[in-house]
Amino acid sequence: MEWRKCYLDVILVPLGLFFSMVYHAWLWHKVKNQPQSTTIGIDVTVRRFWVFAMMTDNDKKNIVAVQTLRNAITGSTQMEKISILLCSGLAAVISSTYSIEKPLNDTIFRAHGEFMVALKYVTILLFFLFSFLFHSLSIIFVNQANFLINTP
Repeated sequence: MEWRKCYLDVILVPLGLFFSMVYHAWLWHKVKNQPQSTTIGIDVTVRRFWVFAMMTDNDKKNIVAVQTLRNAITGSTQMEKISILLCSGLAAVISSTYSIEKPLNDTIFRAHGEFMVALKYVTILLFFLFSFLFHSLSIIFVNQANFLINTP
């Protein structure tokens, strides 16, 4: 049996998915059992202290709370715009009527045939669309937090 270049995709893609799942399972276990040993647990603790500090003396610190949350909203909005812009550009390349398949096959790592090129483009497009969705949700949650912090 002869070794083909497409076998590398068959080996590396499931291996990458496996390592990603193992890492996230380990991270979930670590956050549940030892939250202060992870960045996620430390961020949760610091944010709780921050919210408590903002709410204790709301007359003096309400501008700081609003500006901090506004900056988070602005960052999420910018990431949202970038992901939609990349989705639009990628969709334009995918639906292009020009005959650019040969240059695209050479530029994409291990793209063997039209199906693999299309699969890789659709995968990237889905990642960007999910990024847009999650940044939109983060804006909603930060706005809700803004109302909750500034409510007496």
